[in-house]
Amino acid sequence: MFRIQAQSDIPTDFGMFTVYAFSEREDDWSPHLVWVSAGTDFNKTVNVRFHSECITGEVFHSKKCECGQQLDAAMKYMLEHGGMIIYLRQEGRNIGIINKLRAYALQEKGFDTVEANLKLGLPADGRNFEVAVEMLKILKVKEINLLTNNPDKLKSLENSGIKLNSRISLEIGANDVNESYLTKKKEYFGHLLEKV
Repeated sequence: MFRIQAQSDIPTDFGMFTVYAFSEREDDWSPHLVWVSAGTDFNKTVNVRFHSECITGEVFHSKKCECGQQLDAAMKYMLEHGGMIIYLRQEGRNIGIINKLRAYALQEKGFDTVEANLKLGLPADGRNFEVAVEMLKILKVKEINLLTNNPDKLKSLENSGIKLNSRISLEIGANDVNESYLTKKKEYFGHLLEKV
C-alpha cells in the first residue's frame, strides 16, 4: 500500500512547492512524487496533472517529445492557479530508459513509437494511472480538474470516487522533429490534440 515516506518544501524557478514522496517501501529510491503548489486547498476542486517521468525530455531537453515543455507549463499553471503535479516514475510509457533508448534506435530505422515498442515485445503504453488515483485518495482530494490530452488518464478516474470536474488542455505545438510522434499520439492513442 502506498504511503507518504517523506515531504519537504522546495523552491523552484516557478515558485514554492511542497513535495511528497509516495511508495510502498521506505527503501524505494525511485518513489512517485506529488508536487503541490503553495496555497492549494484539498477541500476544494484541485487542478491536477498526471505526469510520467521523461528524463530525456525534461532533463536533457530532447526534441523527440514535448514532455519537458508540458512539465514546465504544468508547474507554471499550478503556481498561478493552485494545484498539484503527480509525477509518476513510469519512464518511456513505463518501459524504462534502457528500453526507451532501444525503441529510439528502432525509430531511427523508420519505425514509429508504437511499432518500436511492439517490436521489442513491449506494450505500446504500459503506464498505470491507478496509482495516481490512489495518491489522490491518500491526500483526501475529492474533486479535480485534470490537465491532460490523454483519454486514458480521464478513464482512470471513472468509478474512482473522485469527481472529474473538467479537462484542461495542455497541448504543446510540434517542433521540427516530433510532429510524427504527436500525430501518432492523436491517431493511435486518441489524444485530444488540435495542433497536429
